[in-house]
Amino acid sequence: MSDLPPSLVLDRDGPVAVLRLARPAKRNALDDATVLGLEAFFTAPPDDVRAVVLDAEGEHFSAGLDLAELGATDAVEGMEHSRFWHRAFTRMEQGRLPVVSVLKGAVVGGGLELAAATHVRVAEPSAFYALPEPRHGLFVGGGGSVRIPRLVGVPRMTDMMLTGRVLDADEGQQLGISTYLTDPGGGFPKALELAHRAAQNPPISNYAVLQALPRIAAARDEDGLFLESLMAAISSSSAEAQDRMSAFLDGRAGKVR
Repeated sequence: MSDLPPSLVLDRDGPVAVLRLARPAKRNALDDATVLGLEAFFTAPPDDVRAVVLDAEGEHFSAGLDLAELGATDAVEGMEHSRFWHRAFTRMEQGRLPVVSVLKGAVVGGGLELAAATHVRVAEPSAFYALPEPRHGLFVGGGGSVRIPRLVGVPRMTDMMLTGRVLDADEGQQLGISTYLTDPGGGFPKALELAHRAAQNPPISNYAVLQALPRIAAARDEDGLFLESLMAAISSSSAEAQDRMSAFLDGRAGKVR
């Protein structure tokens, strides 16, 4: 894509797009150009892409907001800046493509907010997690107060913000920040493997998981059950789903082992 900034590098591995944060000298701190690039990609991804790996150059996933971007802003400008991050990360979280992130080194502040907006998170042992915004007189502004408590709970996020607590890779895995924890150097290969698995699903199934599942989880039980029935009916009625079920019943498809 020609409209991506230099801080984002796009590669392909068949149906999987590999999008890399490319500011290693800044520990992949997120400036406005990078966030706009993320929004542009996930607003109009290539038609033949079925899943995405979000990786980063260098030793760190992202050290968060590039504080040089803030400068002197009034309350309205600060609000608009936060809302623009919300818009960009929501494009990714609520898009049509499963996104698998590779977490290593610093996953801090806005970097953790970005990671929390991805669907599957693969961490390496070097990964560590922190929310240092209050130390700078700030508050999270990239959707972290909504997404991170879903992973670790409000009390744990409160502790991280009030005390500056840093979680290591093992703690992050136990608390649910990462979905997988690999050996050193194993993050990207595992993420690519998982993205290819997701890319093999019918698009309607992935759409149901990405769009319906979060809404069902947030709904009242009866509403959630109704939404589940509706999505199940829509998914199973697709031609691809019917072909795959026929293949399974005819013994032409692999079984879960």
